[in-house]
Amino acid sequence: MNMNIIRLLLCWVAWLVSMSLVAQQQFLVMEYNVENLFDCRHDSLKNDLEFMPGSPRGWTYSKFTKKVESIARVILSASGEQVPDLVGLCEVENEFCTRTLVRYSPLREAGYEYVMTDSPDERGIDVVLLYQPYTFKLLEKHIINIPTTSIGGRPTRDILHVSGQIVTGDTLDVFLVHFPSRSGGWRKTEQYRLMAAGRLKSASDSIMHLRTNPHIIIMGDFNDYPSNKSLSEVLGAHKPGKTTEPHSLYNLMDGRPRGTYKYRGEWGILDQMIVSGTLLGKGSIRTSYSNARILDFPFLMEEDDKYGGDTPFRTFNGMRYKGGYSDHLPVLLELEIHHSD
Repeated sequence: MNMNIIRLLLCWVAWLVSMSLVAQQQFLVMEYNVENLFDCRHDSLKNDLEFMPGSPRGWTYSKFTKKVESIARVILSASGEQVPDLVGLCEVENEFCTRTLVRYSPLREAGYEYVMTDSPDERGIDVVLLYQPYTFKLLEKHIINIPTTSIGGRPTRDILHVSGQIVTGDTLDVFLVHFPSRSGGWRKTEQYRLMAAGRLKSASDSIMHLRTNPHIIIMGDFNDYPSNKSLSEVLGAHKPGKTTEPHSLYNLMDGRPRGTYKYRGEWGILDQMIVSGTLLGKGSIRTSYSNARILDFPFLMEEDDKYGGDTPFRTFNGMRYKGGYSDHLPVLLELEIHHSD
């Protein structure tokens, strides 16, 4: 065969390979309950006295900065050389904590911007979405209040809804939640999580009707397991099967072994990653059940002296300071971006 023809064929194959690599890229979404990221200053409007230098916890500025650096390490370790495009954080006290993490920790080189809630939660904890402005162009931010006090509950965390445009031109709608606590018993407090799930379902249904091709991600600490009513009945979010419906919700954490949280020796999944069926199809942005995972890096774990096996290496065990990362494990979702010709 003529050498010129061979060279042309080799160039053509190389071009096809390069185009294939360009046509597919990752968009990473992470969620992490960071276990009480509090500063050391008292907010007179919040019940934050347990995280003060003179409190039984003995919370100091050096412990705060260590905590911030630990969270930064987890985010930077999430997926090789690429940092997540979106990071949802639960249990962050205020903007000072967020700004310290983004601007004055090892995370500063990543160039994150952020949006967060300012909830009526009595302890002052909120949810924060970190985003990469070059891969997620912020369009809108909405706050969804959960009126739990109207049915006898305590004020709780708002739901954060953020809309952004990704490189394909598609709009991605992200809901970040931290549902009401189980403190006091899960049966007694279930009504508050059902209310939160109802508000979330209404908001996601609105997006389903508003967008021609809705791409929805719902993530956070639900304080409920995949089989509980808030997820399985109100949201109707289950593990995807062989077929999926574009306008239904699917829980990519449902059915996984182990979990994100260990309670009295039993693993369970409190941190969920839920997507609309459109993201499980063959569109320009897509994912699958196998593209979601729980991050259980060895440095995030320690030996469980009481129940055996391992357990998340947490910051506190009760009031005893351990200097670990969190009592929850993070979850990571990989989206595949396919550019049209």
